Amino acid sequence: MTAGAVAGILEHTVMYPVDSVKTRMQSLQPDPKAQYKSVFEALKKIIRTEGFWRPLRGINVTMLGAGPAHAMYFACYEKMKRTLSDIIHHGGNSHLANGIAGSMATLLHDAVMNPAEVVKQRLQMYNSPYKNVWECVRTVHRTEGLGAFYRSYTTQLTMNIPFQAIHFITYEFVQEQINPRREYNPSSHIVSGAIAGATAAAATTPLDVCKTLLNTQENMALSSVNISGHLSGMANAFRTVYQVGGIPGYFRGVQARVIYQMPSTAIAWSVYEFFKYFLTKHKLEKRSPY
Repeated sequence: MTAGAVAGILEHTVMYPVDSVKTRMQSLQPDPKAQYKSVFEALKKIIRTEGFWRPLRGINVTMLGAGPAHAMYFACYEKMKRTLSDIIHHGGNSHLANGIAGSMATLLHDAVMNPAEVVKQRLQMYNSPYKNVWECVRTVHRTEGLGAFYRSYTTQLTMNIPFQAIHFITYEFVQEQINPRREYNPSSHIVSGAIAGATAAAATTPLDVCKTLLNTQENMALSSVNISGHLSGMANAFRTVYQVGGIPGYFRGVQARVIYQMPSTAIAWSVYEFFKYFLTKHKLEKRSPY
């Protein structure tokens, strides 16, 4: 859990500016001042027009959610992977066990992370009306109710369960190829993590676009298709994205998503495997009389 918490906080904070760009690039009807051609150009433009710290807006609420969310996520994954591998493969590595364990861990992770995601994405949007995290929490709670923090939970799960299944299966598969003895090997964890993150991110971008729409309740996009009030539900989000942006609408921000996810998952796995190695080695040394 300690290894998971440290890995989670680092994963979300190191690449946070790119995550801010991704949220804006997924905007279905962006303000003319917030239209970007590439991730690098977007970052330059945001810093130049809105200030140096603008891409980091909402990072505090992300750190607050990421620690406990990833602690539960990795603890659940390790326990489920071992238990299911024993049942399915009698102790060997099973891709099915890895996929199921990753999916189950996601249920816990998203339950903690979803409210933080809602606040974070609203703060990341161009011309966000909220001054800070607490004002956003209070305003959303007062005007939209407690349910607003979980409006995208089913979409988040619909996205994250296939994302994590692809992610864990790819990670364990690449590890089998380049680190078959499963020793602590930093470069193999970085490479496996990056490949797993990029594959899973690209495959699940359409669901991520729908999740962003549900989280941000983007007014311009909703009014353009005559939706008044709040948009809820996966099917409605899918329909709205198609009405506003057609098929390409589902892949808005795919470049930013892959650029964000590759180093993020590489960082998460390398930090997690390091702490797991360091903490278990330390424990074994304390137990050993020699």
